[in-house]
Amino acid sequence: MKERKQTKKSLLGLEWKKQVYLLPGHLIVGAWCLFTIAMLGWIVAASLSTSPEIMRGKALAFETGLHFENYVNAWSANNISVFFANSLLYALCAMCGSILLSAPAAYVLARFVFKGNAIVRSGFITAMSIPQIMIVLPLFSLATQANLTGSKVVLIFIYIGMQVPYTTTFLITFFSNLSRVYEEAAAIDGCPPMKTFWKIMLPLSQPGLVTVGIFNFMGIWNEYFLSLIFASSEKNMSVGPGLKSVLTAMQYTGDWGGLFAAVVIVFLPTLVLFICLSKTIISGITAGGVKG
Repeated sequence: MKERKQTKKSLLGLEWKKQVYLLPGHLIVGAWCLFTIAMLGWIVAASLSTSPEIMRGKALAFETGLHFENYVNAWSANNISVFFANSLLYALCAMCGSILLSAPAAYVLARFVFKGNAIVRSGFITAMSIPQIMIVLPLFSLATQANLTGSKVVLIFIYIGMQVPYTTTFLITFFSNLSRVYEEAAAIDGCPPMKTFWKIMLPLSQPGLVTVGIFNFMGIWNEYFLSLIFASSEKNMSVGPGLKSVLTAMQYTGDWGGLFAAVVIVFLPTLVLFICLSKTIISGITAGGVKG
């Protein structure tokens, strides 16, 4: 009994020391979370206020009530609906296209040994390290020669190509950690490798696919530079350059409530997506780091 009590006291002491050691980190993270929540709360409050209230610093007072018409004006008059639809199209196409291309490639690189395997893997990692600004001019020149500038198609293909290296690298790690028992059982039953991939291994990799798909969706949704270069008109712009055009227009219209309403509309999909699928994201990341 005495030994158990001493062991319990020592464990409690170690836990207490660990918490004290981690306290500065907890305080920093807590302060950052409070700051972020306060800023988001102010933006939401400003989106429901009038421009005079925002200019006087009375956005949180709601002196004239809640102005939901700001969202209606932002959605229609400021073309947020067009930018929103474009970003949704780009993000969904890039997410699905990159997974369809990367999943079979990642499976082959992770489960089969062949000459050039390491070189191909290194090529994907190298592609991830190349800055976008270095390839924009060659891509723009090729798009101009093919008469694809100002088209949604060129942006969709570029976004898919930009996401393939990261998606493949992520899924290689995930497929490497899946158990080989399923493949061996399928081989005994006479199932060919690619059918094994589509029927067995791909469904088993669902957590990894969902995780990398969410990351790709949020990355394309928040992308600014490529859309600014390749979308030559507002009808093709995503929400990033679209918000910049709205901000420029606000200098003349002064509808700051509509601007903050547009900001809320833009960041709401990624926020809801992350909140609803946070457990899936965490499980997908951790599953890729545990040997199956």
